[in-house]
Amino acid sequence: MTAAGKFEYAPALESRAIVDIKSSYGLFIGGRIVEGKGGSFASISPSTEEVLAEVTEATADDVDAAVRAARKAYDKVWSTMPGSERAKYLYRIARIMAERSREFAVLESLDNGKPIKESRDIDLPLVSQWFFYYAGWADKLGHAGLGPDPRALGVSGQVIPWNFPIMMLAWKIAPALAAGNTVVLKPAETTPLTALLFAVVCQQAELPPGVVNIITGSGTTGQALVEHPDVDKVAFTGSTEVGKAIARAVAGTRKKVTLELGGKAANIVFDDAPLDQAIEGIVGGIFFNQGHVCCAGSRLLVQESIHDEVLERLKRRMTTLRMGDPLDKNTDIGAINSAEQLARITALSDIGDAEGAERWSAPCEIPDEGFWFAPTIFTGVTQAHRIAREEIFGPVLSVLTFRTPAEAVEKANNTPYGLSAGVWTEKGSLILSMASQLRAGVVWANTFNVFDPASPFGGYKESGYGREGGRHGLAAYLQGASA
Repeated sequence: MTAAGKFEYAPALESRAIVDIKSSYGLFIGGRIVEGKGGSFASISPSTEEVLAEVTEATADDVDAAVRAARKAYDKVWSTMPGSERAKYLYRIARIMAERSREFAVLESLDNGKPIKESRDIDLPLVSQWFFYYAGWADKLGHAGLGPDPRALGVSGQVIPWNFPIMMLAWKIAPALAAGNTVVLKPAETTPLTALLFAVVCQQAELPPGVVNIITGSGTTGQALVEHPDVDKVAFTGSTEVGKAIARAVAGTRKKVTLELGGKAANIVFDDAPLDQAIEGIVGGIFFNQGHVCCAGSRLLVQESIHDEVLERLKRRMTTLRMGDPLDKNTDIGAINSAEQLARITALSDIGDAEGAERWSAPCEIPDEGFWFAPTIFTGVTQAHRIAREEIFGPVLSVLTFRTPAEAVEKANNTPYGLSAGVWTEKGSLILSMASQLRAGVVWANTFNVFDPASPFGGYKESGYGREGGRHGLAAYLQGASA
């Protein structure tokens, strides 16, 4: 305790000892770890720039081997297995993920840069929930309102992003397996390690060989998977630019596609909102996971009469955010995932300055190593500013004002994206009115960034199409099904 009577900060570090990181990793094909035919690349820790492991760069031949393994498993085992038997494997995976959640959380924070309290308390519990939830659907597909006898599509090629690596894996794999499909999954190049550890879970659960295959590599590997002629379904979460390229690549083919892409969500605060709760929702909406969230509330729309009070409270709350070691349980803001992403965030923030918006950053001590960006807000922002239009994908918030609900709707919908939105008010009728007018796939009321496996998630416009979660998430993996 200091002379002033205040407690000094004491780190509370999660131990790395629980994780056994190998020096190099192969590919998971046909139930075995195999050597790829290509070279390798380094997976680094964004908080320290330490090389964690060398990971295989899968070639087109490797992709073909993985798809052939998935096809064989689909034809001979998985598609003919009763749903009740498939469910047993999913339940087993769910339990193993719960048992090994601390191990996965530490590895996720090391490889991704996110705070351990987020990977431990949010991501990993959701992973288990997703497998438990879809395990329950595996023998009830005929009762999902998707037709009397829905059938699996076949082989699913899945490409997941770097912001929620293990959670996105669960969102993709669980419904695919429950519906009777087999999977070839490619994790992001910068965050492959938890997916490779999941391969060990598949072995531990004694999942039949080839039902899940995991290949690592860059965008070239992902392209080979998407364009492989024996892939029946493509599922992608990532940037709008890549999503458009995937849509063009599969156009005119028999492949079914779901795309969950970018966002520029409006978080709308009315003058009767519970402000203490709203401030926490604003902070969580944009600074959760360093703003590396497709549905982040990156545009704050505040009713004009409370603008000054909200800003004062928000800045005061931001001064309490602690940036630092992702494995410290006290850390609120972790590392930016890569040097490339940090450069984009920095460039767009500099453009905000150049266009006349007023920048304010929380006072943070930036570590000497790694990739970091202090939580930042821009005021004096208009719809014409690029920071209000483009997805920054970092801890940067643009603040705009409105006077009437109609103006709020107009500004919120004035974006090419349509993934999510938030509404803060004590009037239930206003919440329902706003939700019916906002062109967003998910609208949160007096909360933000809350997920449940039974609730569908997805967007409109340039935020993609299709839904993940709920029975809607099954529809994307079944023939003749429509959400």
